[in-house]
Parts: sequence; C-alpha cells; structure tokens
Amino acid sequence: MRFTGWSDAAIDFYDGLEEDNSRDYWLAHKPIYDEAVKAPMEALLDELADEFGAGKIFRPNRDVRFSHDKSPYKTAIGATLAGGGYVQLSGAGLGIGTGMYSMASDQLERYREAVDEAKAGAKLSNVVSAIRATGIEVTARDALKTAPRGYPKDHPRIEFLRLKGLHTWREWPVAPWLSTPKAKARVVDLLRQSRPLMTWLDTYVGPSRLPEADRR
Repeated sequence: MRFTGWSDAAIDFYDGLEEDNSRDYWLAHKPIYDEAVKAPMEALLDELADEFGAGKIFRPNRDVRFSHDKSPYKTAIGATLAGGGYVQLSGAGLGIGTGMYSMASDQLERYREAVDEAKAGAKLSNVVSAIRATGIEVTARDALKTAPRGYPKDHPRIEFLRLKGLHTWREWPVAPWLSTPKAKARVVDLLRQSRPLMTWLDTYVGPSRLPEADRR
C-alpha cells in the first residue's frame, strides 16, 4: 500500500472519539480506524524507513492507572521513527517533531555540559536559530525556573541550560493537502530541516546508559 494521505474519514473518526471516548464507540468504528487511520500511518512509516529509520505506532489505549482522566482511548495516533522523529494525527491535524522529548539523568548531565562548553554550546545556538528561522518550534516539555545547580543564572545559554529535553515541533490544521501524498512531503521536510539538531543531540548527548528502571 502506498501512502496517499489521510482521508476525511480519519479526521471524522477522531472528532467522534473526542465526543464519545467509550469502548462502544471504539468497537463500532474500529474498521474505520484500521483502514482510514492506522493503515495510512503504516504506509507512511514504511516509506520513511530508509531515510529516517523503522517506525513504531503507539497503542491506541491510554494508561489510566495513575490519571484522573479515565478516558480509555488516545485522541490521536502517534508513531516514532528510530532516527528520532515523531508523527501524530488527530482531529486537529498533523503534528511532526524530532529530538529528545525528555532526558534521563545521565543524558541531562551530558546535555548541560555540552551547552556549557563554548564550542558545542555555540554550535547548538546556531543550529536552533537556523531551525527557528524556518518556522519550526524548538522547545522542551519541561524546564527549570532558574539555572540548574552549578551553573550561573547569567549564563549566555541559560535558555538551553534550563531545559530538561530538546525537540522540534510543528503542527498544521486540517487542510485539503492532508488527504494527498503532500502530507508525506511535510513530514520529510520537517525531519530534514530538524536533522542538525538531532545530529547535535546524538553527538553530545546520546542514548541513556542507565538501566531502564533508573531513567528518570
């Protein structure tokens, strides 16, 4: 199957799930999810794999064990790429990003050391400025209110030192191109434009070396 975009049926599916996040709705509309939502995502990931790594789709069920919101299903389909990319479709449209959404403690230590070091830190500043100039957001999920311990509050790269992760992100609302192969072009363009940040993170931070249970 070739990727030809997501039809209106995919958007309608998530609009309906927003209104009725129930098992009854899910079971009644699962064929639409499989054909109009999941199948195009699988086709897209297959076509991206050679350049950006193998893809993996997140399960549609929410983990509600520790949440006050007991809605059983996610209102978006999300997938990761082994090269660091993330693709998401919801009733609101398409979202794409890449980078490190959150860092384990050892990654965060290496990240801050690199930001602090003059050459590596300057390189990061230049990379981020160039990416932002294209209209792509460079941000983090969590950030400290002040400088991390051991670093001055007036550090020239305090913006980056405060962050607990670093990733690019861009969202597009639903539009006619979403139901065409042009949707893939948007994904590819963002991932390529974001590649310098991923290269910096791979070079100076890398994967966590801690056991899974200690990565917090």
